[in-house]
Amino acid sequence: MAVEVKAEVAPATEQPVTAEVKCEKDESKPKIIEKSSSYREESNFLSDLKDHEKKALIELKTKLEDAILGNTLFVKDEKKEAEPKKQSDPNSECAETLETDDKQPETETVDIDQDISIWGVPLLPSKGNEKTDVVLLKFLRAREFKTNDAFEMLRKTLLWRKEFKIDSILDEEFDAELGLGMVAYMSGADRLGHPICYNIFGALENEFGSKEKNEQYLRWRVQLMEKGVQKLDFKADGVNSLVQIYDLGNLPGQSKKEVRAAADKAVTLLQDNYPEFVAKNIFINVPFWYFAYHSLLSPFLTQRTRSKLVFARPSKVTETLLKYIPIQEIPIQYGGIKIEDFEFSVGDDEPKEIVIKAGSTETIEIPTPECGTTYIWDLIVLGWEVKYTEEFVPTDENSYTMIIQKGKKMSSDENSIRNTFKNHEAGKIVLTIENCSGKKKKLFYRYKVKKTC
Repeated sequence: MAVEVKAEVAPATEQPVTAEVKCEKDESKPKIIEKSSSYREESNFLSDLKDHEKKALIELKTKLEDAILGNTLFVKDEKKEAEPKKQSDPNSECAETLETDDKQPETETVDIDQDISIWGVPLLPSKGNEKTDVVLLKFLRAREFKTNDAFEMLRKTLLWRKEFKIDSILDEEFDAELGLGMVAYMSGADRLGHPICYNIFGALENEFGSKEKNEQYLRWRVQLMEKGVQKLDFKADGVNSLVQIYDLGNLPGQSKKEVRAAADKAVTLLQDNYPEFVAKNIFINVPFWYFAYHSLLSPFLTQRTRSKLVFARPSKVTETLLKYIPIQEIPIQYGGIKIEDFEFSVGDDEPKEIVIKAGSTETIEIPTPECGTTYIWDLIVLGWEVKYTEEFVPTDENSYTMIIQKGKKMSSDENSIRNTFKNHEAGKIVLTIENCSGKKKKLFYRYKVKKTC
């Protein structure tokens, strides 16, 4: 299984990530998009919009207002099925032809609630809700500010949400035996406050096996997306998109047809119905062969799409994630210090950062002035390859130093260290890091005190 980034010139929707890389030949020669070194997330302030963008937003709001008030948002054109052909004489064929040509498609109007909303945001522009503009701008950007295309995308999304019963999906529970919680999960936020969703493609190795299980996976994946959307502000000065991280390690093989089909369908639904909900797509543990595919597709991607794609080889995962995510929000399996046990919270001090020069030794001292106190700490050195020791040094010179963790050479693939210590006399905990390598190392640590009863 591979990951697909569809080549598109315009319009641009969310960057699809699916189970297979597909390179389809286009009969017409595609337009090459010039490379851009950087691309900032667009502003949702009306004053920052370009003239043609403001015009498109006004047109979409007018079109949407008329459709809601006129009950034409969900107009259906239905042609009656042709009746079985009756035997007739040749003289009546002309009359039947004229009668058929005179028939017009019948239309069916659906009553629209003027309180209609999407993601908790009212859609009727005349209500004057500032969040409405933020939502409509997502659909406009996904369709390059083409009003009619954006309106049609919004209409189809509303129909899909009704048919898929999105309003009740957050209350649904799914079969624990499928292990869906290992396939994708929400955890933490990046440096700009975007919620982060981790997608673990290696966990898709389990065959779903039946149509019912595939459907469960599909609804579960949409449910997870809805949970992520609930964390967004939908305000011009707020957080309005997610960060998606895709772990491409241990990708399922091409023989896993059920897995590929389910993943493809989920990606299509998210792509079509959640436009411009991704601030960054970060691919980690990327196999070497994938870069070849990306180099072929990249020239045909829009500037908006390319700017959101980030790739990291296995040896560069932590370093890459740190550019966008603070160390305390990166899970330990990706080189961070985040453990889902709530020992540390948002209110605690942020981790401290130290640079250890090549061939030097760094010591960290944690004061322990009160007896009977429990101390807990996290520590990681990026790339490790250092010697690490933990000791307790009493204040009383007549007492002996206690070894908490004897000296250990840490390999490059070690996870972060978490340890605890309860002192029985005043003193300090000393953490010693010896960098014997020829490269400088970056160290992160944090600690807190928990008094015992």
